[in-house]
Amino acid sequence: MKFNNQFISEAKTFLLLWITQSFSGLGSSMTGYALVIWSYQQKGSALATSLLMVCSYAPYVLLSIFAGTISDRWNKKHIMLVCDSIAALGTVTVFVLLRTGSLQLWHLYVLNALNGFMNTVQQPASEVAVSRLLPRKYYQKTGGLRYFANALNSILTPVIATAFIAFAGITAVLCFDLMTFFIAFISLSVFIKIPENDTEFSQKESFLKSAGTGISYLRTNRGILDLMLFLASINFTASMYQAALPAMLLSRSNGGEKALGIVNSVTGITMLAGSFIASFLKKPKSRIRVICNTLLFSMLIENFMLAFCRTVPLWCLAEFLGWILIPVMNTNLDAIMRERIPVELQGRVYAARNTLQFFTIPAGYFLGGFLIDNVFEPVMSIQKKGSILISLFGYGKGSGAAFLFFIIAFTGILTCTVFRTDKNLWKLEEIR
Repeated sequence: MKFNNQFISEAKTFLLLWITQSFSGLGSSMTGYALVIWSYQQKGSALATSLLMVCSYAPYVLLSIFAGTISDRWNKKHIMLVCDSIAALGTVTVFVLLRTGSLQLWHLYVLNALNGFMNTVQQPASEVAVSRLLPRKYYQKTGGLRYFANALNSILTPVIATAFIAFAGITAVLCFDLMTFFIAFISLSVFIKIPENDTEFSQKESFLKSAGTGISYLRTNRGILDLMLFLASINFTASMYQAALPAMLLSRSNGGEKALGIVNSVTGITMLAGSFIASFLKKPKSRIRVICNTLLFSMLIENFMLAFCRTVPLWCLAEFLGWILIPVMNTNLDAIMRERIPVELQGRVYAARNTLQFFTIPAGYFLGGFLIDNVFEPVMSIQKKGSILISLFGYGKGSGAAFLFFIIAFTGILTCTVFRTDKNLWKLEEIR
């Protein structure tokens, strides 16, 4: 990525925040990865494992509207510090329960719900902090940086977590997570100052009325609203995919933890490459066209390949083709949001976005896990050798998840095709 002295000088506070928060994010991702494997080993159930993510995302749906008001009224830095600290206490709790042999799945559900609530409050504050720390001209460049960090974490998470688990157990992963938290906490509390708008704290508007401001903004800006509904539909399909992927890879005869780690690492490497591409690309003539076309390509290629392919190299190829353009899509989406929404409203609008855009995620995770355990795996288990379904999706545990990939491929394609005809989306291109 191309950095010049002017960019480094003007964005140095953001860069420090980005580096330390990304490092902390690596620790959190490793913990989540390790606990997904642990939970699947306990029950061997796609639904039981996907419920972890249901619990994580449920607070987004229920409480995001109020989180945006908190973000716009309260000090962004304090919100981030408090939320990080409570999430770290959750990691400590898991550590203690593991060491005493008392950890149960329901403990993880409760703790994931707590962490989800903290993320719900922190996320809009973090988004506004980025807008306040950066000049407008750097939005696309730094969007690429943020997805670069996400991609790098995706590469490192399965590699480091698997190594830690093999040599020292899950508790070593938790210790690493806590170490990264302390580094990020000290950096944010001591070295980073996030500008605040004093007028935000002097508003006399009631809390409930303020919470509705984000929704009111969306009602009068149909292009942004329809864009969020489009992504909500995509998230529904993507969350079913996320529920099916570990269920299939951990269950296949040529799969297992190693296969899951390799495939996840390839996804991270692909997103890393995609983030480089996104950072170098100039502003496109049509951001909406980029968003629609990249999502259509991803849905078309990846899900069909995962449905029909049965070897690690082909699964990796599917991940590469499915994820290579996603950072390009995300940076254009991020730029549209930051350019169109006034900074003083971003916390509340982003919170409304979280409710609208993410309410489909817990539904998708739950439905994906439920369908695998109760529909597709049972259907595949009664197929006779030589049947068309066995020929298409293989046999044994994991074939039902492959069948689901085939179904959700059509769901994703249909979603992209329908929203591509939405006139309100294309009107966003008229605003300069």
